[in-house]
Order: sequence, then C-alpha cells, then structure tokens
Amino acid sequence: MKSTKKILWVDDEITQLRPHIFFLEEKGYKVTPASNGRDAIAMLEKNDYDIVLLDEMMPGLDGLSTLEEMRKIDAFIPVIMITKSEEEGLMEQAIGKEITDYLIKPVNPKQILLSLKRLFETRQIVQEEIVKKYTTEYRRYSVELTSISTPEGWFELAMWIADWNVIFDKHPNLGLTESHKDFTRECNVEFGKYIEGSYVNWIYDDQRPTISTDIVKKKMAPIMRDGKKALLMVIDCLRLDQLLTVKGLLNQYFELDLELYFSILPTATPFSRNAIFSGLFPLELARKYPELWSQAFADPQSRNRYEHQLLDKQLAKLDVEIKGDTKYIKILDPQEGEFFLKHLQTYASAPQSSVVINFLDILAHSRSSSDVIQEISPDERAYRTIMKTWFSNSPFFEALKILSKKDDIKIIITTDHGSTIGLRGTKAYGGKDTSPSLRYKYGNNLNAEAKDALIIRDPKEYKLPDFNMSTTYIIAKEDYFFVYPSNFGKYEQEYKNSILHGGISLEEMIIPVMVLTPRST
Repeated sequence: MKSTKKILWVDDEITQLRPHIFFLEEKGYKVTPASNGRDAIAMLEKNDYDIVLLDEMMPGLDGLSTLEEMRKIDAFIPVIMITKSEEEGLMEQAIGKEITDYLIKPVNPKQILLSLKRLFETRQIVQEEIVKKYTTEYRRYSVELTSISTPEGWFELAMWIADWNVIFDKHPNLGLTESHKDFTRECNVEFGKYIEGSYVNWIYDDQRPTISTDIVKKKMAPIMRDGKKALLMVIDCLRLDQLLTVKGLLNQYFELDLELYFSILPTATPFSRNAIFSGLFPLELARKYPELWSQAFADPQSRNRYEHQLLDKQLAKLDVEIKGDTKYIKILDPQEGEFFLKHLQTYASAPQSSVVINFLDILAHSRSSSDVIQEISPDERAYRTIMKTWFSNSPFFEALKILSKKDDIKIIITTDHGSTIGLRGTKAYGGKDTSPSLRYKYGNNLNAEAKDALIIRDPKEYKLPDFNMSTTYIIAKEDYFFVYPSNFGKYEQEYKNSILHGGISLEEMIIPVMVLTPRST
C-alpha cells in the first residue's frame, strides 16, 4: 500500500489556498498549512514531512531566509518555491539553495500535482545522492581512522557521526543505519586507545584541549567580564547527537556557537559535573574540601550538593566581579521545572545563574527497570526522539524563548557527560566495598580485562582521589559494562541494552557546549 505523502505548505495567504489544499488531499496527500516562516521552521523541527511548498514573498522571514533555516534542520528535504517574481536573479538564488522546483504564481492545483508527481517519481534519485554522500565520507574516515592523533580530528569525527545519526533518523529507509553503528563501534575501539595514550598528559598541560574543568573559565567568565549576565544550563547526560536534534529549534531564537570538549574521567556526575562547577579535578576537590568528597561517597543523595558554592568560589578565583547574588536551581521533576519558569525573571536578573536539569539522567537510570520506558526507547534513535519531544515541550524551552528577547544575557548549554548503550559484559573482580556503577568502578584491588577497560592502579596519576593504598579504578571502554564472574550470564543479559555512562566512548566523552546569543529583536 502506497504511503501518504506529507506536505508542509508555507504561504502568508494560506487561507486563500484552501481549494488547492482540498484538491491535493483528494489526491491522497496530507497537507499541513503554515502562514509564516517561523511557524514552518518550528513545524519542520517537530514533525517529518516529505516536501515543503514555500512562498518566496512573505512578510517577516521571507522564503529564501526560511529555506536557509530549514536546510539546517533537514539538509535533504525537497522544496518547491512558489513566487510572483520571474526575476532571473531570484531564480538563481533559489536554485543555488538547492530547491527541487520553481513555480510562478498564479499556480493552479494541477500544476502543483504534476510537480509533486515528478518529485516523488525521482525521490529515489535523491536517496541515492544521500547514500553516495555518506559512502564517500565513510570511505575517507575509515581510511583515516587509525591515524587520527589530535583532539580536533576526534571532534570532527564525533560531529560527523552525530550528524549522520540525525540524518538517518529523518531517512530511516536508506539501509545504512546498521553500517553506521558498526563503524561507530570501530571508531570507539581506536578512541579508547587514543584516550589511554593522551589523557594523563592533558590533565597536566595548560595547553590541553578543553575539558570539564575549563568550561567556566573559557565560556562563562568572558561573558561576565564583558558586562553580560550568564545563565549556565547543565543538562545531565546530554549527548551531542541529542543536542543536534533540537538545534533547529534554538536557531530560530539565538545565534548559536557550538563547540566540543572532553568530559573528564570517569564520565559520571560526581566527577565530571563537580569538575565543571569547581574548576578542579576530583583529587584537588577532595584535598580542598575533604568533608564534601567523603560525604558525597558515603551518601549518594549528597552528590553535587555544593555546586552553587563551588561555582561562586571558582568565579572568585577567576577574579570575575559579581554585582549581586548568584542563583542556582537543580530540577528533578516537572514541578521544579515549572517553578523555574514562573520565577524566570529572578534568575534572568542575577549576574549569574545556573540550572541543572536531570531529566535525561533520570530517564537513563529508570529505563533498565521500566518496561514502559524500554518499550518507547528501544534504541538510540528512539531515545533521541524522546529527548526532542521532551525538550520542545519543556519549561526550559519556554524559558529560552523568553530570554531570547533580552539583549543583556547569554546562555551556555552543556552537559557533564554523554551516554552509551551497553552491549557486552566484561568481567570485573573486586570486593564488597566496590562501587556499584556498570561503566566504572572504584574500590580495593579491582581488576578487569585490560582490553576492555582502563585500569587505574595509581589514582593520583589521573587526579582521582584514593581512600587507601589499594584503591583502584576501572573504566569500561567501547560498549562494555562490568559484571562480576558469579552468575555472569544472568547479569550480562539483565543489564544488556541499558543506557549507561562513566566509561570511555565518543558518545560519553566528547560532549557539546553551546553559547546562545539572543538574536536582535
């Protein structure tokens, strides 16, 4: 049975085109109308369409500008431009932006129908072009993979993988998704080797690539020194590809400056998020605030309890002048999110505010114990869809839209770490004092398979705290997770396909930081 083709029709006189819409719907098309470019961009961000009919001359955001923003959301969606102008230069501009067809007003319904038929009969060609583009790029990266030796090289590869994750979400029938996953696994094998050989050198080098401890110094402090207010939004467990799924939404309201950096090890909240707020490595934090660190590990509920105070101390150390009180809120449930939105003016008026949003982390931890969550998020594609749905309907996006109208504030969106899906169990050896996490563990005299994990027998070398002479850390690589030898098969099966973090993978360790500057109103 032929699937119904979905059309997004954008025209500021859309109400006058009802007869055209009815005609197309009688021919089996589903038409969604939009009366302006901004609404159309938001619709394209939230929904999938097979084609866009786009009026060139609209008040506000015109057709060409709308097309440019749409291409940032879906680079391959077919677009038919409809205009009153026969000016050759305008046609060349539209063609340069890779429109599919160009119709001159007034158009009748049969004209549009013929154009649609031509398009969908040649859609296979478009899909072949996408496949060709991916295949060409894949060959280049597969040849270069074993020789990538710089942070910039790994950032480029991580961005390429994340971009294609999002493209394949929009074009799931190309037959390349599994190949892309397989190549990502190959990349993580090499990435694990790279981190083992580079990480220790970074943490002692002032010229290192940006890591968790550098974010406030490099991103927040300059904003505040420039006389702007700064709002830091840390979305716990946010992956790069997940952020890319909502980038189009944000781009409507802000100029976006996206960069990548490395989470410290382990890629887990008590380590990486404390590093962001304090600017300190875990060992330095433990030495400077021993009661904080020991309490955090004795009582999981106290983890990251002092983020507000740590950030204030870090800003003071960086000689950032703060006029007035800073604000902080940690959001664990919808009610706290609504509280933040209701009191947004308070946070927006402070010289610096920080918001920690735990939705994705809570979702990841809940997934293994909830059949419902597993059913609606069976794979990473579905998980990205959940993230996009949550974010686009969240109080935080509403807050950002309000803040986009202010010219005295900049927003920094980042995360403490990403996540991966654990697919293979590997044996871990340790006693009863060992920490319970599946992707990393610390305790006395731990051991693991060296090919599957980074084994840290001298925590101080990695700027990690120890608790006695025998403290060892083990950090899983690739898509492995730790299982004790007793009942190995049972627990491997139980935890397989869980969303995990704490280990060494591109998805967990290469993470985004995005500075949002409100567009001029």
